[in-house]
Amino acid sequence: MNFFSSDFKLGILGGGQLGKMMLYETRKLDIFTRVLEASDDAPSKIACNEFVKGELLDFDAVYNFGKSVDVLTIEIENVNLNALEKLEDEGVKVFPPTKALRIIQNKATQKLFYVDNGIPTADFHRFAYTSEIEDSIDNGGLSFPFVWKCAQFGYDGQGVKVVRTMADLKDLPNVECIAEDLVPFKNELAVIVARNSRGEVKTYPVVEMEFHAEANQVEYVICPARISDEVAQKAQEIALQVADKIKHVGLLAVEMFQTSSDKILVNEVAPRPHNSGHYSIEASYTNQFEQHIRAILGMPLGDTKSKVAGIMVNLVGAEGFTGDVVYKNMEDILKLEGVTPHIYGKKQTRPFRKMGHVTIVNKDIDEARRIAEVVKNTIKVISK
Repeated sequence: MNFFSSDFKLGILGGGQLGKMMLYETRKLDIFTRVLEASDDAPSKIACNEFVKGELLDFDAVYNFGKSVDVLTIEIENVNLNALEKLEDEGVKVFPPTKALRIIQNKATQKLFYVDNGIPTADFHRFAYTSEIEDSIDNGGLSFPFVWKCAQFGYDGQGVKVVRTMADLKDLPNVECIAEDLVPFKNELAVIVARNSRGEVKTYPVVEMEFHAEANQVEYVICPARISDEVAQKAQEIALQVADKIKHVGLLAVEMFQTSSDKILVNEVAPRPHNSGHYSIEASYTNQFEQHIRAILGMPLGDTKSKVAGIMVNLVGAEGFTGDVVYKNMEDILKLEGVTPHIYGKKQTRPFRKMGHVTIVNKDIDEARRIAEVVKNTIKVISK
């Protein structure tokens, strides 16, 4: 099939910043794109060939959109899977496949999949409703501390809470959830696996993630991770094991814990380009967004090696500010060596909303980390 400067149409479900950055790559290759998203203010709207307004969880919206394209992919996993299954049955190529999305979309199903396939993960309990947790604690089935996670629709730190006392359960939504053992870990790591529709597989280097304690969001992504070669190899092997079992096509970001005894436990996965791979735009030979396009179209996968050390700093809305966004001190960070900002195009800021990121590249990872700290402390995402 001729994808370039042709009648071929690629559909993307979701119009957020991941879609916008994916569209940078389709524009380079002159691939015609259609995007489905509920918001007229979606970041992807300015970069696609056609924008369609519609709800991603609505069967008819997804089904009708999918019938108009040759290949359908996602930039967010919270989409109507019944519509995707019907489209697959009718011959539309959907990547990642719906079977993979069914495993991943629900965190309880995802955790059971790890257990069934011998993939190391933290112990957990599954509950139909949050209200059942208190009875389990009272009866000795569950003990503090643990991590509460809603089974569906959580993202960017939402739908996750560390529970240390009964009081911490107050005000949690009464939904399907899991209670996961609180893992004593040294590092949070991630590996992005690329797999194309012909079965070719490549991995990106292991990255290290530093999180904001309050918002439970990634603050820094560091590549390469500051870990031993042995631990890095173990993390890559487990990520490949997950990808092989799920049989995804596209990108699979595998988030993991490195425990105090250097065990690797899978936390969760994302079947799409991911925050942990943003550094690759400046630091890798083939960035994650181009790689995703290559994979879902069955093209040869690109070189995943890094050209230089890279660190990504998330730009999130500052606490106490809601409204029209202002990026304070932008000129100051542009003066720094190896710094590239990416602004997502969201006009309204609110506390901890992802508004952009900054990549810092340097031959010396320690110097890159030092500059990243300066960037983090300099630029402020506030409102007018």
